[in-house]
Amino acid sequence: MEIAEPEKSGRSDTGDSPVGDESTSDSDIDSTTSTVLVEVLPGVAVVAGEVPPELKPDLIDFGIVPAADRKQISAILASIGNAATVAGNLGNAFASVQGLYRIGDTAQALLRSGATLAVKDGGNLGAVMGPGGILRQARFYPVTAVSKAPIAASIGPALAMVALQMMLNEVSGLVRTNLAVTNQVLTTIRKDQWAELTGLVAAVDRAVDQAREIESVPTSLWEDVAGSGALLQKQLELYQGNVRDHVRQIGRADARSHREYLQTNAEAIAFDVRALLSSLNAWTGYHALRAARARAAGRDDAAEAHYAEVIARDTRAEFDSTLADMTSLVDALVRELRITAELRGPDAWPLSGKRKDVKAAREISARLLEAIEPLADSLHPPVSPLEAPDVICGPESLDSEPYRRILRWLFEDGEALRALGFPEQLDDDGPISAIVGGAMGMLAAAMDKTADKELVAVTDRRIILATTNTFLEQAAIDQDIPIDQVRYVRAPTAPDSSSRLAIDLITRDENIRWLFHADVDNSQVAALAAVLAESMTIPDAERVQLQRRRYPSIETGEEKESTGTTSTELT
Repeated sequence: MEIAEPEKSGRSDTGDSPVGDESTSDSDIDSTTSTVLVEVLPGVAVVAGEVPPELKPDLIDFGIVPAADRKQISAILASIGNAATVAGNLGNAFASVQGLYRIGDTAQALLRSGATLAVKDGGNLGAVMGPGGILRQARFYPVTAVSKAPIAASIGPALAMVALQMMLNEVSGLVRTNLAVTNQVLTTIRKDQWAELTGLVAAVDRAVDQAREIESVPTSLWEDVAGSGALLQKQLELYQGNVRDHVRQIGRADARSHREYLQTNAEAIAFDVRALLSSLNAWTGYHALRAARARAAGRDDAAEAHYAEVIARDTRAEFDSTLADMTSLVDALVRELRITAELRGPDAWPLSGKRKDVKAAREISARLLEAIEPLADSLHPPVSPLEAPDVICGPESLDSEPYRRILRWLFEDGEALRALGFPEQLDDDGPISAIVGGAMGMLAAAMDKTADKELVAVTDRRIILATTNTFLEQAAIDQDIPIDQVRYVRAPTAPDSSSRLAIDLITRDENIRWLFHADVDNSQVAALAAVLAESMTIPDAERVQLQRRRYPSIETGEEKESTGTTSTELT
């Protein structure tokens, strides 16, 4: 559904015509609107009425939600329809519940930030979009409409089953992604553990499929898996522990140490992620079946009905925690694999922990990336390639693309590249330094590499400093300065004794000087300094602390006064 933001749509009246067609009359809306989406949980809607072809691929069936709960959900939808006094196609739509639909993160974010839809009969009007534009109108009822319905108080256990089904659908979808760990990994690493886990997973999957088919969990079906709870918990905790150990290792402050760990353990990490995903899927399915049994007993026992809600709540907490750990680990692994694909030889790292040639390391890295990348993209959509910033301060012959390809995978979500600078490495300008510098330049030319420069990457959050060749070969960062630590930027208009322009960066803790080659245009240096200068600030706490250093005798006098010295004596 398309949601118009108020500032963009130009509408502030919630009674305006539906999005996309301001000339549509109320009668036209009622005759064409036969799709209803009712948000029963935050981000989860029940679809009723006619399902447009554009929504069908994303429609989720009710799965393990018992038939009685589906009827109860239909009843509450009917009560909303009656309260809205709608008729015709739209009135009939409420009587035909089709399935579940996950409201996208973008739409949820817009609604939370104040975006509105046109309102009619208590429901919001939105447009179902397709390649040719608006295809049909849909009526959307937010979760608040459900909470106000006459029978809303009794629907909690039924919605708990909906929440469990959505969790099960989410993790099953991740399992279906092409996480094709190589046969070698599965046959050589923890073979017995894998066999035990796959047996449990198959049993639970079979029970879930049967429960979905008959829309219930009878006693005989439950008894087939009832004894699997402790074994599934053991498997889940085993692979949770493995994954958390990996996360702790790669979370160390030393970037080189965590990269070496990933290099040595990449295949084991891929296996543990696959095993955790499978165990989480089976564990979620087991608890969904368990909740369905409690839900069935809850028809006659209020405690059992409440127990079903407790199961759903606890399952959600464990599910979210496990998925967060797995996302963190997969992000770190895939980031390193993607960086490896961009690195310049000969220092690309070997996955097996033994020294291999660059070609072999890249091939192994590419195979593992191909296996785990679909899962990574499902858990966390990849960032877009970095475009060249407006400010690139360096020689005209310098190509910034290799640096941007690596920086892309080092950036945090939403981080924006604002400027790139390539100053010369500082030297002492003495005869020995000149000889050494000349020798290094000759050595770089012999190795078909450019002489080392400094890399300065300015983002909206930090300033990244690195040595160019080391960065291209190892993705190593020398320094990472938050922009809120920038205190002053100075860019002298006149070059120094060697005809080089300079920028001085004064941070909270140090002074940094960058010198740029004489071929670099003055306007580029000025532009880089201007971007840096936007972050100049002195926090009040630091200002006060510096000012206090100016009056040590007064502070000493204040101490004496507190022991009985009068203000006159102090003066």
